[in-house]
Amino acid sequence: MTFIHDPKQIATSFASSVSMRTATPGAASAMHAPSPADANHIEASDLSAQAIVARKNYSDLDVCITEEDRAFWCFMKPQERPSFTRQLLIDLTDVQHMIKTLLADGSAPFDYVVLGSHAKGVFNLGGDLTLFADKIRQRDRDGLRKYARACVAVGYANHSGYGSGAMTIALLQGDALGGGFESALSCDVLIAERQAKFGLPEVLFNLYPGMGAYSFLSRRVGMLKAEEIILGGKTYTAEEMLALGGIDMVVDQGEGERAVRDFIARNRSRQLALQAIYKVRRRVNPVSLEELNDITDLWVDTALRLSDQDLRRMCRIAAAQDRFRARNAELTAKFG
Repeated sequence: MTFIHDPKQIATSFASSVSMRTATPGAASAMHAPSPADANHIEASDLSAQAIVARKNYSDLDVCITEEDRAFWCFMKPQERPSFTRQLLIDLTDVQHMIKTLLADGSAPFDYVVLGSHAKGVFNLGGDLTLFADKIRQRDRDGLRKYARACVAVGYANHSGYGSGAMTIALLQGDALGGGFESALSCDVLIAERQAKFGLPEVLFNLYPGMGAYSFLSRRVGMLKAEEIILGGKTYTAEEMLALGGIDMVVDQGEGERAVRDFIARNRSRQLALQAIYKVRRRVNPVSLEELNDITDLWVDTALRLSDQDLRRMCRIAAAQDRFRARNAELTAKFG
């Protein structure tokens, strides 16, 4: 099975194509993904997988392995807008390479990879719209393409089970919009808290979600329904998305992590069968990296044709996201 591009190549290529942003604490240590030599060092280490993961420190992620669940937990904790910023993509690429390395020897220190978020009220709001607008105005096709392909590589790693059949779970305790919903859809199981909302708003600025939405969503709800969701630009409640088949489970607010653990515990006695079923699903309805990259290239071509009016709409949405983030930060500081 084809796997994610070399993480060092993605990180270096992507970093060279995006303007440097204001540095955040701890960002310097996560600017570059590990080299192959680093990966070999991990494989040869006498440390347990839990100890290896515990020693990692990321600017925009919290990671750990829980032995009782046999799960690798990865929570986004964005320092900037809760979107797929440059730093978050570099951190995710590094983590995914580490997961692949830990699973490569067949010892399987965990069976599940869980992706969640520590951003209050948000799973992820999607692509970096400010970056999009800047690159489009600059006519920077290469920069847009490198960003988009980095996003696709992250989603494909989730979808492919890291080349080892690991089961992936999206824990949705807040809104998943645009690329945030795309990344969740790349997982095997989507468990949402009732307050979470879902949508693909790109059509509002005359674009479409180009990093996996059509591929992953159409295999869940059918092509016509996927097109309706993409072209409608509507925001859906968790219950509505459950009824459509876009997600797998809805639980009450605050019960998401427990629901993930309950799901793992309920399926422990049939774990091999469940793992095999997800492999069968990927075989019957495969999503290839080539498919995702081709769609992304079309997305770049479309983005470069947007008008000034489209870009102004895009920037207004980015500004609204910033206001949302500022309000959340204020509430967190006030009430915790």
